[in-house]
Amino acid sequence: MIMTGQNTTPLFDAMKSHIEEAVIPFHVPGHKQGKGLTELTDYLGVRTMQMDLNGMPDLDFINHPSGVIMEAQKLFAYAFEADEAFFLVNGTTSGVQAMIMSVCEPGNEILIPRNAHKSTIGGLILSGAIPVYLEPECNNQLGIAMGVSLESVCQGIKEHPHAKGVFLVNPTYYGFTSDLRSIVRTAHAHNMAVLVDEAHGAHLSFHSSFPLNAMAAGADMSAVSMHKTAGSLTQSSALLLQGSLVPSSRVKQVLNLSYTSSASYLLMCSLDLARRQMAVKGKDMLDKVLQWVAWARHNINRIPGLYAFGRELAGTPGCFDFDESKLGVNVRRLNYSGYQIENLLRSNYLIQVEMSDINNILAIASIGDEPENFDALVQALHAIASCSRPMDYREAPPIPAFGKMIVSPRDAFYAPKKTLSLKAAVGEIAGEMIMAYPPGIPVVCMGERITAEIVDYIELLKREKCELQGTVDRYIDYIQVLGRR
Repeated sequence: MIMTGQNTTPLFDAMKSHIEEAVIPFHVPGHKQGKGLTELTDYLGVRTMQMDLNGMPDLDFINHPSGVIMEAQKLFAYAFEADEAFFLVNGTTSGVQAMIMSVCEPGNEILIPRNAHKSTIGGLILSGAIPVYLEPECNNQLGIAMGVSLESVCQGIKEHPHAKGVFLVNPTYYGFTSDLRSIVRTAHAHNMAVLVDEAHGAHLSFHSSFPLNAMAAGADMSAVSMHKTAGSLTQSSALLLQGSLVPSSRVKQVLNLSYTSSASYLLMCSLDLARRQMAVKGKDMLDKVLQWVAWARHNINRIPGLYAFGRELAGTPGCFDFDESKLGVNVRRLNYSGYQIENLLRSNYLIQVEMSDINNILAIASIGDEPENFDALVQALHAIASCSRPMDYREAPPIPAFGKMIVSPRDAFYAPKKTLSLKAAVGEIAGEMIMAYPPGIPVVCMGERITAEIVDYIELLKREKCELQGTVDRYIDYIQVLGRR
């Protein structure tokens, strides 16, 4: 359904008018509409470089919008059923951190799923908040951390009644969602704000077949990565706000701490256009995506040794609902790891999936896909599987229990540190994070006790050639721990 005013793009229209006026640019950026960087202009095109502008009266100013940016943000908020929307040009990472800083002051507690993205740790360091980690449910067959249960949230609230908020992920990278509406009701009954990382859920608002989005569930704030699933340019996201529990003035104060004064108009115009497209055409576009991904899931499940999981998992622990645009495939019965399948798809078939882990690969379906893409993926997986002899089912290596938090992330960040080998660091307090990226979920967080089980799991990930990040040592052979040298 076309919503009132959604067929307009005030920011993009202002940009076009500015370019058509042929204004002489005695202002930054220094390439002056591409004339100062001709090699890039030749490759990208003159129009792209002309759109790389900075704030001025006719184009408005991101730090204090009162013109076309303000109008575009109002339309964005309306499309997502929020009270306010704020454009972000530093990805959803900046939105996640702004949410935490808007709700928490130093020493405040906040409930957070342990499988949240690394950006939440940055938010904890910046705000000085104390995390109360909620253990997600785990699916041992798939070897995947799922969503958090309502019972886990209720127990966390009971044990920490003075926490300022509950932070959730909707959906997880693999598409699993928690009982968001019930969690929101419970948190609000205890005067706790609900903040939602919706990095992989920007499309949820525009089709009834998807799980409930954060604003519809009554959450106070959410951060949406429009670039991931809704068509805008990489790094462009938005922060959504509704209700009175989190004051708008506070959110604006926080955003102005980290906002650039030179926001990319290419990114913001892409948000304006992507919002219009999703509001006006999103349902029809997503109809096709769901049709194609259902076909792919069905055909992958006919290949011996592969399991493309889907909505049949809804109702199992940690999966209240499922986002069917996430095409996760468990490869555990093949003589390959997920990492190996990802590499084979890229090197032999020129197919790049979103991510992999020891047991699975993840392909993300979106409005930019075409049916032949799914056919190519199915054919490639069939060819790989035909060269492998399926094994009897083996349970995936268990995800180790996360270490106990001894020092807050902020205190650990600023504390004196020394460097030890991973093996020698068992029993020490981590001064760095270690995470597989993607998905960017920390195996070890700053301030946590390092256990032997965690070190063994990291070594397993290294043997599987997983992309690990977080330490100064690029090879993850050493880690900084708390203590003087």
